[in-house]
Amino acid sequence: MPDDPDDRLAPAEVDAIRAVAGDLRASVERVIVGKADVVRLALVALLCEGHILLEDVPGTGKTTLAKAIARSLGCSFRRIQFTPDLMPADITGIHYFDQRTQEFAFREGPLIAQVVLADEINRATPRTQSALLEAMEERQITVEGETALLPRPFLVLATQNPVELEGTFPLPEAQLDRFLLRLELGYPDEDGEDEVLARLEREHPLDAVEPVVTAERLAEMATALRRLHVDPAVRRYAVRIVRETRREAAFELGASPRASLALFHAARAWAAIAGRDYALPDDVKAMAPHVLPHRLILSSRTRLRGREVADLIGELLDRVPVPVEGETPAPAPPPQPAAPPEPAPAADDDSPWRRR
Repeated sequence: MPDDPDDRLAPAEVDAIRAVAGDLRASVERVIVGKADVVRLALVALLCEGHILLEDVPGTGKTTLAKAIARSLGCSFRRIQFTPDLMPADITGIHYFDQRTQEFAFREGPLIAQVVLADEINRATPRTQSALLEAMEERQITVEGETALLPRPFLVLATQNPVELEGTFPLPEAQLDRFLLRLELGYPDEDGEDEVLARLEREHPLDAVEPVVTAERLAEMATALRRLHVDPAVRRYAVRIVRETRREAAFELGASPRASLALFHAARAWAAIAGRDYALPDDVKAMAPHVLPHRLILSSRTRLRGREVADLIGELLDRVPVPVEGETPAPAPPPQPAAPPEPAPAADDDSPWRRR
């Protein structure tokens, strides 16, 4: 059903979201050097109230990025260091008998916070990992039959090391699907690495990071983002991209409807960061290489051929026709999955994607 024109996100609200995103970006980039694309993508997840999986080799700044994001938000923050002996009750909390009151009381676990850093999440056993499933999807936890809602916003920033496999437990597909985005930082270039050393010469820049937005304001922006206009043709474009992964023979498992929803939300957030009150097909294309890869499973034949998920998604985006007002479009040029383009600048008011 088309959205009500009177209830669409106002330009002033978009400007406010863009301004807050700019403040967050500046705050995080005081700590993280040369990773502007990763920071922008992290902001997309924050606006969508989505979870982030940071996956890269040790020493690239995964935990530092998560801490910088957490400290830039005026939210309660907890860090959980995942280990093989960590139990579900260690993160959700327990009921214990208080001898002073002679009653049972609940002791909160570190999972009850607005921003949770799950460090080295793949080192925990599947039993403990599963304790996160309900929290990440339903924003609630159940302890001994009692269910409690988690505070809003609730964001999980998880890190994992893809090269050390000893003593680790790969995340199941059901849990990977709960992460809105999977990000990789990669090594900095020579100038960036030199800048890191210069910044850390006397003090850690993380110590100077202050909150730039409150939890209430972040939740308000996430709610307002649901009113950002998305043309039905753009929405259908996102659906067709996801459905194409299910028809692609190179994938043993295609993306689920949850992936369609994630791609839809991410495209709206990307548009808002660019200062537009409507989404474009380019927003969908920019987000697809970061929303879809961790939700797909390559077939054994594809793995033997050495094909990469990023290349296959690029080919898939070439095949799916891009919607254009009034004409049949030619295939779009291959995207660059590793580094998303800058958000498209705000167009004039007579854009067909805004007019509909």
